[in-house]
This record gives sequence, C-alpha cells and structure tokens, in this order.
Amino acid sequence: MPPSCSNSFNKPERWHISLKSFSKTEASAQMGILKCLGLPRHQVFTAKKYLNVSSFSCLHTAQNSSVEAHSQDEDVVIALGSNVGNRVHNFKEALKMMKKSGIQVTRHACLYETAPAYITDQPCFINSAVRAVTKLGPHELLAALKRIEKNLGRTDGIRYGPRPIDLDILFYGKYKVRSDILNIPHERIWERPFVIAPLVDLLGSAIDNDTVASWHSFSSHSGGLFELWEKLGGESLIGQEGICRVMPVANGLLDWSLRTSVMGILNLTPDSFSDGGNFPSVESAVSQVRLMISEGADIIDIGAQSMRPKASRISVEEELSRLIPVLEAVKSMPELEGKLISVDTFYSDVASEAVSRGAHLINDVSAGQLDPNMFKVIADLDVPYVAMHMRGDPCTMQSSENLKYDDVCKEVSSELYSRVRQAELSGIPAWRIIIDPGIGFSKKPEDNLDILTGLPAIRAEIAKSSFAISRAPILIGPSRKRFLGDICSRPSAVERDPATIASITAGVLAGANIVRVHNVKDNCDAVKLCDAILKRKRSAMESRQ
Repeated sequence: MPPSCSNSFNKPERWHISLKSFSKTEASAQMGILKCLGLPRHQVFTAKKYLNVSSFSCLHTAQNSSVEAHSQDEDVVIALGSNVGNRVHNFKEALKMMKKSGIQVTRHACLYETAPAYITDQPCFINSAVRAVTKLGPHELLAALKRIEKNLGRTDGIRYGPRPIDLDILFYGKYKVRSDILNIPHERIWERPFVIAPLVDLLGSAIDNDTVASWHSFSSHSGGLFELWEKLGGESLIGQEGICRVMPVANGLLDWSLRTSVMGILNLTPDSFSDGGNFPSVESAVSQVRLMISEGADIIDIGAQSMRPKASRISVEEELSRLIPVLEAVKSMPELEGKLISVDTFYSDVASEAVSRGAHLINDVSAGQLDPNMFKVIADLDVPYVAMHMRGDPCTMQSSENLKYDDVCKEVSSELYSRVRQAELSGIPAWRIIIDPGIGFSKKPEDNLDILTGLPAIRAEIAKSSFAISRAPILIGPSRKRFLGDICSRPSAVERDPATIASITAGVLAGANIVRVHNVKDNCDAVKLCDAILKRKRSAMESRQ
C-alpha cells in the first residue's frame, strides 16, 4: 500500500474534484455489462436507471485544494490480507478498529488461503474483502487504514513481503481517485485472482445500484467484474493454483469443498423423535460418540433440547445441566483429536457456555429468531455458525400457515438469506456462516423433496443478493425424518435408515457439504461414493475445457 498520508483524521478532507461525463459510446458499454452478466431482459431494463451517464466521476485529489468534500456516506470496498502471526485474529482486530474509525462494515467476502505473489519465499496469506460505508474522504480513509495497520504491528519492510495485516482500498463510491499517494482502483488489482475472488463475493448477480454498476465499469470488460473473474479462471481456480476457499474453525482452516463431512447426532433429550432417552448417562453418551467416531464421523453434534414438532421448550439452566457434563467428557476423549464438536441450541447463553467448554461450532435451528442476543454472542465467540431455516418454533412450525409455499426453494432462500444478512450486520462474517435449508422444519413432504434436489436453485437464488453467502457450506439433516416414513410407509424412525441413505445421496449429489445423521456408518459409505462420483464428474469437465 502507499505510504501513510498526514491528513488529520478529525478535519474535513478537501478535494479538487474533476467530474467527467461519459459519452454515448461509454454509456452503451455500461448497458453491455448488464447484458453480458446474463440478466433477463426485464432486469436489464430495470437496471437502466442505475446507469446515469453523468454519475461516474474522477477525483483528482490534493490535500491543499479548495473544494470541501460532501459528508454523505460512501460505499467502499476494502481488501484484507495477512501472513504473519494469528492471521484470522489479525482480521478480527482490523475489523473492530475499522468500526471505531467510522468504517461500518456491511458485507464480508469469503475467506481465501493463497500462495504468496511476487515474493514467493514467505508464508501463505489469508485474503478477503469487505464492503463498508463511511463518511471519511478517500485520503482520510487511507490514513485510518494505515493507523490500523500500524496498531497491528505492520512496519515498513519489503514490498509484497510478509505482513501481519494489509488493508487496501479497492473502490471508493462511484469515483476513480488519483493523487500522489492514492490510486483507486489500483492498477494491478485486475491481474490478481486473490483480490478479484473476494471482490466478486461482495456482489450479487443482480446489479442493485449505480455504485455497483460503476465498479463493474472500472474493470474495462463489457461483462464487468464477472467477465474479468472468468477470464482469470473463475471458480475453476478455487482449490487450485494456490487459492482455496476456507473457514476458520478449531484454530485451523477447513476447506469444505475437499469432501463431504459427516455430522453424527448425539441427542441428550428424553423426548427426541428418534433416539430420545437412549443416552441417559455420561458413560452411555461417551460410548455412542466413540462408536460414531470409529464409523467415520467428522463432527459430533450434541443437542440437549428436543426440536421435534410440538416439543416443549426447556430453560437455559436445564439445557446446560444436560449438556455440560457430556460435553466436558467428550472433549477429553483422545479419539476426538482432529474432530469437531457442534452444539445444537437456540439459546445464546448455552452457546456461550458451550464454546467456553470446548465446542467448535454452534448449530441454531432458529437462525437467531428464538433468542435476540444470539447474533451478538456468536459474533464475539468467533466460531462457525449454522443458520437453519424454520418458520415459527418447534411448537408452531407445522401449522397450516407456516406450511404455505408457492415456490419452496425460492422462499426458503429469501427467508434464510434475510436471517443471514442480519447475522452479518451483527458482526458474524460470511466466512463463518453455514446454511441449512431446514429439511423437516415447517415443510411438507413434497417441500423436503424439492429442497433435497433443489440445493443448486437455493444457491442461485441467494447469489442474486450475495455470492459470498451463496458459497457458504450447506448442511442438510433429513435423517430419519417423518417425511421419509410417510413416503416409504415406515412409521418407526429407526426403520428409516435406508430412506435416509437415499436422501443423503440425493443431497450430496445436489451440492450439500455437511450431512447430519444418526446412522454414521452406512451414511459415510454413501457419502464416499457420492464424493467419488462428483470427483469423477469434475475431472471429466476439466478434461473437456
């Protein structure tokens, strides 16, 4: 990044502003962007209103110029990188300092681990980007980011060398900024996949305002940033060429795309629909965990409150009294090395206590709807968060009103994204979010079938608003659910394992990344076969390219 400027953070910044209107040819190019993005004709027409040819401007800035900048909020994009120390912690601290500096983060990209560029003899980086709003002028923003870098231990060193934090301004409103110390957008961002990948994450396939339209235009490609990303290699780069999409968990980075993860269910409740009362003691619970691990479970999901339809809600205190003794015993098992512990709860107090006792992620069937403090608590806990779609609560979720859908995949996508959006605005970054469409929760049997085969449609619908959230890992949990019994005439839950295997197979082939099951052994076999089929399919596609 450029050297720090001497602007006072507290004084209004003065700009010399040069406004440049676009010609008819350039305006036509803007419409070309919309068409090349693959938008339907009616969406192209709707988006025309954002391509006001006089709204894209160049700012030639100087600190001693005589024109006072306006103080309205500007939408900005800031790239983050780190390869020294605790890289994820460096990101967290940088985001906290941004907020204190008047930079309000509104969206997060996915997290990427990348090979170093230019100087290759150094540790791997993690990279991401955020969208934010700020009243700071461009040089004030630069100064604020330089102070954050300094506070996190960055010193002048080798260009492109190791650094605890690197903060770059990618976009500032609709403007191009040119000065002796600051160029926005930077000339070299267009050649860097580790910059463009998170940048694209911050967008949706729908162009929703003129600022986003201007960012596409800056790329100088008729298809905007999406065409640029494809020309660099696009999604085919992810997992190859030194760039992997990862999630921080248990002091490491997990790439969910490598294979499907199996989550084994441990219910500590007396009234769960399938295995309620089966594990009344700590010893019996530990024995079941040991069995699931030996059969191939990657994650153990511990629940101490029943989520079956019509289940009565127990208190935080009762849930903790069931959970904590088992959690502590499981955490101490030597077999747990390399495995993850999830806690299934919708109480923020339970989530906080569980993480303090060693849980690695929180699985919330309500996506924060049943406890208004959940998002704030999770934001501070720094663990992955499973946000599941459900209407109402376990007592009301199967009511006639909650079962009404015109297009189940579209409506689940919209409602789930709305919850995840609130989680993100509360401080939970997209790189810690897992989404669950909520099979069996406020769904009819045919809705569950549509979801199992419609995971690509769910991702595509969410992608209209956010590519980052559309790329989140998807968890499915059809195991032994009643709809399987209705379809296969199996009234007893324990008789539904063959149907569970079939539904898991359908879900994994449709794109699920995590499957939550009671019968670990047989479903592990199904998952391995599905992964082998998908790998073969990817190899065939790559050979044709």
